[in-house]
Amino acid sequence: MTESATRPRQLTPKGRAARQKIIEAAAGLIYERGVAGTNNELVRKAAGISGSQLSHYFPDKESLVRAVLAWRADSMIGLHRDPPLGELDSIEALRAWAASYTGNDDVCMGGCSFGSLAAEVMKSDLAVGDEIAAGFGRWRDLFQRGLTVMRERGELRRGADPAQLAYVLMAAFQGGMMLAQAAQEVAPLRAALDAAIDHVASFSARPRPGLTK
Repeated sequence: MTESATRPRQLTPKGRAARQKIIEAAAGLIYERGVAGTNNELVRKAAGISGSQLSHYFPDKESLVRAVLAWRADSMIGLHRDPPLGELDSIEALRAWAASYTGNDDVCMGGCSFGSLAAEVMKSDLAVGDEIAAGFGRWRDLFQRGLTVMRERGELRRGADPAQLAYVLMAAFQGGMMLAQAAQEVAPLRAALDAAIDHVASFSARPRPGLTK
């Protein structure tokens, strides 16, 4: 699959707007109906475009689903770049990241936009596993980069493994979000993230009282 399938060549502002409208319409339909239940006619009607416009930007279903995955991944990554989050390079920053979700009771309604989409897409027969892996990989890199900085500054012990700890945080978020969705309350997500961040803090070069190695 070429890069242009998910990262388009130069488009006019009008072209970018039309393409984005298609992507957002498709994302909503996939969330509601699944990949199998989403077809060109539904996307065309939801986006308010012609069939020729749809095929111009997305010649097949795989290219469209790839673009939706890339957009959802961009949205997930973008949440980390808006104040007050920024780089996740301290325990305080990780707590703020967690609070940005656990402080919102509505978070349990939709779940993780990228994780939910990825789970749905993986049920299909589309060969887009690499796009899913890339989206999660970019998310992992945010955590790993911040954790590496913490270790280099001496805030985490040299034995701390940023890659492993990044996966712990990701798994706590995805699992906690699913449980919160099922329970329709944010408590499971809060408990999972608190435990994961406490685990990271247990590698502090200056352990806090009550935290073990």
